[in-house]
Amino acid sequence: MPYASGRVIHDADAHIMELPGFLEDHLEARHRASVSDAVLFPRREGFHSHLGPEHKAGGGADAAAFDETQLMLAKNWDALGASARQDRPRSIDLLGFASQLMFTTALLNYSSVLEGGRDVELTYAVARAHTRHMVEFCSVDRRLLATGYVPLVDFERTARAAREAIQLGAKALMIPSRCPDEHSPSHIGFDPLWSVAQEAGLPIVFHVGGGGKLLEDAWFNNGLPPVPDFHGGDDNFKSIDYMAIAYPPMKALTALVVDRVLDRFPNLKFGVIEQGASWVPGWMRNMDSAHNAFYRNEERLQKMSLKPSEFVRRQVRVTPYPHEDTGWIIANAGDEVCLFSSDYPHVEGGRHPIKRFEASMAAAGIDEAQKQRFYCDNFIDLMGAGLAPELRAAA
Repeated sequence: MPYASGRVIHDADAHIMELPGFLEDHLEARHRASVSDAVLFPRREGFHSHLGPEHKAGGGADAAAFDETQLMLAKNWDALGASARQDRPRSIDLLGFASQLMFTTALLNYSSVLEGGRDVELTYAVARAHTRHMVEFCSVDRRLLATGYVPLVDFERTARAAREAIQLGAKALMIPSRCPDEHSPSHIGFDPLWSVAQEAGLPIVFHVGGGGKLLEDAWFNNGLPPVPDFHGGDDNFKSIDYMAIAYPPMKALTALVVDRVLDRFPNLKFGVIEQGASWVPGWMRNMDSAHNAFYRNEERLQKMSLKPSEFVRRQVRVTPYPHEDTGWIIANAGDEVCLFSSDYPHVEGGRHPIKRFEASMAAAGIDEAQKQRFYCDNFIDLMGAGLAPELRAAA
């Protein structure tokens, strides 16, 4: 029996666990020295010591010998279909999800770093390579929905990158939540981006890693011994920077709402992936308060056709973490906002996310219609034309 059974569930967050060399076939030769394995895998020696011979050969976990009872226990490179695309259909069969929105692992943070660089050509070249990589991996199964990366550095190049990503087969356009150095993400120069996405019926998505450095190093110098990170090591995130994960998408989305991007593009959907959702109800209420407080002197607020929170319910979809009180979030943000995600095969997704989501929703009295929206309908609404008709019909 699949892990997810008894209802149709779409997974809003799943990942490829890339291996060294994965980008070589997708990045133009003149840029390969700048985006080498040494850059993408800075702890490569430790990386290789972690992997067995079957991983080093480029095949990922040994699919033939994989114990299916370990599906939700084997994580990262040890998970079925994590690195080898030919094994991913089997993993999604066993998981039982109707579809998975797919993200990179190796390029999440690097793409954000490029936004702060001065080599604009390199920035957009990596974006193209990212999209080619994602589309190729996902080509083995229609249930795998590739994300394309679109930087926000140059207005004309951004619109071109969006069109190219859609032509390549991307089903969602990922942009950084980090604010570009020279302009807001809500700048009118990006209107062609929003127009291209809306016309194609595809969503714009933010993912953790796209916000740049969450906190300055000084925050971790408290005069006490260092503490281990989420994985027990020292190079992921800890409790303090976990609390800052929501800041970049919160600021980016506030600019997009207040500067009326959502108002001017009413059919455009935004997804906030793997950045939690406990912050959402308070943020919605706070934007409404700002709208009331500054309405008299800001023409952009006066022109709004809805309250800020109403734009969120209409056009923004967010994935809670399994450890959050999802029932409370749904009750206070609205039935339209939250999405299920597994984060497969990352450790952060946990061993039984459905069980944890169910317990939280039961405690909050979330009914079956609300659950249907959480597990299925809100994802279909987010993805629009990015979800094939037969996958939409599965609901």
